[in-house]
Amino acid sequence: CQLDWPFDSGIFLRMAPHGKGAQITLDYRPDGEIGAIYADGFLKHNPDGIALWKKNEWNQIEVRATGKDMRVAVQLNGKPLVDFQMPPESEGYAPTGLIGLQVHGERDDPAQNACRFRNIRIEELSTTVTQEFRNVDVRSVEPGTNGNGIVENGVVEPTPWGRAQGWTSLFDGKTLDGWEAADGKGGFDVRGGQIVLLTQGDSGYLRTKADYQDFALRLDFKMESMTNSGIFLRGDRRGGDPAWTGCEVQVLDDFDWERVTKTTLEPWQHCGSLYGSVAPKVEALKPMGEWNTYEIECRGTHMATKLNGQELWSVDTNDVTVPEGKLKFAERVKSGFIGLQRHASDQVKGDAYAWFRNLYVRTL
Repeated sequence: CQLDWPFDSGIFLRMAPHGKGAQITLDYRPDGEIGAIYADGFLKHNPDGIALWKKNEWNQIEVRATGKDMRVAVQLNGKPLVDFQMPPESEGYAPTGLIGLQVHGERDDPAQNACRFRNIRIEELSTTVTQEFRNVDVRSVEPGTNGNGIVENGVVEPTPWGRAQGWTSLFDGKTLDGWEAADGKGGFDVRGGQIVLLTQGDSGYLRTKADYQDFALRLDFKMESMTNSGIFLRGDRRGGDPAWTGCEVQVLDDFDWERVTKTTLEPWQHCGSLYGSVAPKVEALKPMGEWNTYEIECRGTHMATKLNGQELWSVDTNDVTVPEGKLKFAERVKSGFIGLQRHASDQVKGDAYAWFRNLYVRTL
């Protein structure tokens, strides 16, 4: 690294959208510090670090960052510059993230001054996990289950990397806290860590109490034969059909619907469609009774959906058509609730027809 005098730069560690990282300061100005550790404020001052800095020359910086409670050890030109250990169980810090090179704007430094970096190399001291979710297995009370006492129950949770990317839960597995019936009172239940849509009830859909604008959503669902449901996105809390005030990703029994009802579905009515506008380009739905996973992204006018890892569609909603008489996407609300539609057909057997679990969201 080479710094003009005066100039303020730094090296960022574990940068993440949600969660703090840390900065090694390269503040080469009067009263600045070379090699201090900074986050929201100074974690460790280093007023003597500038003594190791070579003015108007290239300086070699070696950084070592390790551990859940991060330890940062830095050498400057072959000599120890700073060694800082984050206090145990420090809250709010990201366990993993990006590396960044800082340049401050709106400073009084001369406009021609600069900070230069070269020969940038990285060595991973352990495997970097970028998988966003991991399975949560429950130990069985029955010895020998699966040969080792572990029951794979299908529940997932964000990894440390996933939490650092901002994934948070929409459902605690026990209550409907954070959700509300849009109209009426009944038609929903919580059973076995799942949100269950019942065949009997007077509410049209369950919705989040919070609104979302740009976000990613992942959830699992499974269906009974003849299920007709959907995932509402950006629904207008003021009223109207959420499929048209916001939009809907269809949840439908593609296997039996046409045969039982003796009707022909429009391409944009099949499971996984952007209802009313975009048909899925592949068939990815698993057989009835098996769990499926949706990954949905809404970012401005762009929307995309995957089902069981396969991309169904990725579109700019300004370019899609809508049925006559329905609002174009540009006229719909830009922010709204996430909802689970209760729209069971009369042919569903039993008291429940759709189940949801592992509901997570992150803002973009």
